[in-house]
Amino acid sequence: MNKTLIIIQREFLSRVQKKTFLLSTILLPLLIFGFYALIIYFSVKGEDNLHIAIADQTGQFEGKLQSTDNIRFSFVKDQDAAGLQQAINDKKYTGYIIVPSGFNAAGKDSLTYTSNANVGLMTKEKIESRINKAIEKTNLQHLLAPGVTMAQVDSTRSNISLHVSKQGSKSGSTGFAYALGFICGILIYMVLFIYGSMVMRGVMEEKTNRIAEVMVSSVKPFQLMIGKIVGIGAVGLVQFLIWGVLIVGLQMLLPLLYPQLLEQAAQQGGNMPAMGGNSQQLGMMKQIMDNLNSVNMVQILVLFILYFLGGYLLYSSMFAAVGSAVNEDPQDAQQLMLPITMPIIFSFVIMTQAINNPDGGMALFGSLFPLSSPIVMMARLPYGVPGWQIALSLLLLVLGFLGTAWLAARIYRTGILMYGKKVTWKELWKWAITS
Repeated sequence: MNKTLIIIQREFLSRVQKKTFLLSTILLPLLIFGFYALIIYFSVKGEDNLHIAIADQTGQFEGKLQSTDNIRFSFVKDQDAAGLQQAINDKKYTGYIIVPSGFNAAGKDSLTYTSNANVGLMTKEKIESRINKAIEKTNLQHLLAPGVTMAQVDSTRSNISLHVSKQGSKSGSTGFAYALGFICGILIYMVLFIYGSMVMRGVMEEKTNRIAEVMVSSVKPFQLMIGKIVGIGAVGLVQFLIWGVLIVGLQMLLPLLYPQLLEQAAQQGGNMPAMGGNSQQLGMMKQIMDNLNSVNMVQILVLFILYFLGGYLLYSSMFAAVGSAVNEDPQDAQQLMLPITMPIIFSFVIMTQAINNPDGGMALFGSLFPLSSPIVMMARLPYGVPGWQIALSLLLLVLGFLGTAWLAARIYRTGILMYGKKVTWKELWKWAITS
């Protein structure tokens, strides 16, 4: 046991003390935070700020075009194109629209927005949307019964947000559960590939450099394999914990960088739909916080660590077995990796089905089967999973690790000292059952 701990310590420290580990561990959260901050910055600073003159010769748009903080409409009279262009040159307006006297919205007539600056696609769509809504109000008003106003019609419209409630769990947004489940599943998916491949490369390097021969003379092959797996897994776990702490800490800096977000939130409160573009970002942030409260984040974080460890240990033992059987040719490693990577890819496919139908038969099978449960179960957790399914899934995952570790150790014992021979999966299976 002491020898295994020494190997774990060596694998852990040799990687943690590298500059690449420190740079990747610290720089990645900074890059994520910087990217997120830039998105918010451009959302806050990059909104349209248009002042559009409307020369309406028909009178049908008066009082119907809705202005916002970002796009304002001003109606002008007795102005031709030359006068409006001069007003734009004088910076009085950013653009103008002339509605000719013969304009017929029902006849699919078009309007022209004139400006000295280019107009982006989203800005064009925002202007079109407001004009179309004004035309809808005009057309609808002709159909109204006498005495019925547009304000009364608008008051009948509703915007219902449907929350899904499952018996025995909190209600919340299905879209948020979908996103959270997908993120958790894809993280485990990446972990299995990245750290499993890291174990395989580490075994291959020691074998090709003949370091394994020296180490096997002092420790048993099984101790060497377990020490390498656990040591690299500890590196991954520490890296994830540091990333989590840094990302949460950096997220708390956003209100300091953008204090106007908090001021607008305090002023507007929960009245998000009527706000402009900046406030829509606030509404999104508020909705995310409400959704976070609707799921058991402590349970998800704890189970994420457990499934991270279980999935990593299960797959890394197989990656270690492949690494021990490969010589210097990387193509041999790619061929032997295929049967290992296929269950991971298959798990990802099941995950995409599970987040759409979390209680379906395929989702249940994927969350219990040890080779797919780390990815699929994490995708199902935000929707709420019965406790017995979680317990059974973890039990099967532990049994799956013990079984694969036992087989991998038998392959590792033979393959780590074999050189100059191209190994097939048939031979690996023979080593596993006969050695």
